[in-house]
Amino acid sequence: MKVTFIKPNFADIRSSDAMQPLVFAILAGLTPPDIEIHFMDDRIEEISFDESTDLVALTVETHTAKRAYQIAARYRKAGIPVIMGGFHPTLMPDEVSTYADSVVIGDAEHVWNKVLSDVKAGRLQRIYRGDSASPLTGLKVDRRIFDHKRYSIMVPVQYGRGCRYACDFCCIHKFYGRSIRQRPINEVISEVEGIGKKWILFIDDNLFADGKEIKKFIEALIPLHIRWTCQISIDAAADTDLIKLMSKSGCKAVLVGFESFNEHNLKMMNKIQNLRHQNYAAVIQKFKDHGIMVYGTFLFGYDHDTVESFDMTVDFALKTKLCLANFNPLFPLPGTALYDRLKAEDRLIHEKWWLSPDYTYGQAHFHPRGMTALQLTEKCFEARQKFNTYRSILSRGVDLKANLRCPVNFFIYLSANLISRKEIYQKQGISLG
Repeated sequence: MKVTFIKPNFADIRSSDAMQPLVFAILAGLTPPDIEIHFMDDRIEEISFDESTDLVALTVETHTAKRAYQIAARYRKAGIPVIMGGFHPTLMPDEVSTYADSVVIGDAEHVWNKVLSDVKAGRLQRIYRGDSASPLTGLKVDRRIFDHKRYSIMVPVQYGRGCRYACDFCCIHKFYGRSIRQRPINEVISEVEGIGKKWILFIDDNLFADGKEIKKFIEALIPLHIRWTCQISIDAAADTDLIKLMSKSGCKAVLVGFESFNEHNLKMMNKIQNLRHQNYAAVIQKFKDHGIMVYGTFLFGYDHDTVESFDMTVDFALKTKLCLANFNPLFPLPGTALYDRLKAEDRLIHEKWWLSPDYTYGQAHFHPRGMTALQLTEKCFEARQKFNTYRSILSRGVDLKANLRCPVNFFIYLSANLISRKEIYQKQGISLG
């Protein structure tokens, strides 16, 4: 028996910053040795539809749904069953069921062997429901499927799942519920040691999700002498001892979702942690004082944003010399409170924008209150352009606290900025699928 894993792209381009799709390494580690595995990544290579296989498994996000459906149609036409899992199938199982033979809702680990045995027996079920509350123990991550493929120097590793916050625009709570689960620290440390590379990205939605355990985890990283980065909530900056530990253990950069300066917007998005720590400049400086670069993300399109909001935000990002920054039009993802509200208010331009032939990457797909949808699209792109000029990259690079603190930091900073600049111009305005 042979199983083919496929990571779909969002559009017909090749990525220069793609990372290993960790989900397939986890599933590969669960697959019995008598089953052959073939893996293809649509982001970095052509899909070979002529390869014979007994099952095709795709992980699907909302932005990649259209392409995933196109890939599935090719295989299903040839009589090969297709199963889809991930965030989009979990949030939109009825839609996905029309394009796939089978759908996994929630985490796939605990149903994967059942799926394989059902395929062998010729009785693949329409729906499999994973358990998003069981302990994350004993995961065997098999990265051999990534051999001979060109990925980012950052290697993704997961410590935990879930987030203690429930932001209005985020689908994490819809997927995981309120559970926050961490893997045993010794298992994560063993995995990191086995990778043999010195640059790790912890892909947790919020590494600071469990404030009681995180210090134990970071202390365990210190003897490994690695370099790492993560996504972390703004309230982590209130713990100076934590930041010192992060720096000592090799943390070089953190991604922080600042999202907005407007208090009313932060209340609308239920970003309560940001309301408590609204001095963003002080937060950035605290990380920088310990040699940690900051990647800030900002969202536009909430009800209290106007066209004036963009320049103020970009100026702040430039003044504070952020390592990277992203200025995103608000994306109403299905299953979120934001999506449901905009749909109820009849403000969505396309109810299923991810399938619309008129939607292109970077385009606003709802009607904001403080500007037009076209202004939201154009101003976000202008903000990205302004922040990523070559002059800006050089100016922000001259930051002895973090970006230019040492040769390693500056190499990371410069590489990330040049890739980001390229990706911005490559992706803007491209059609999905």
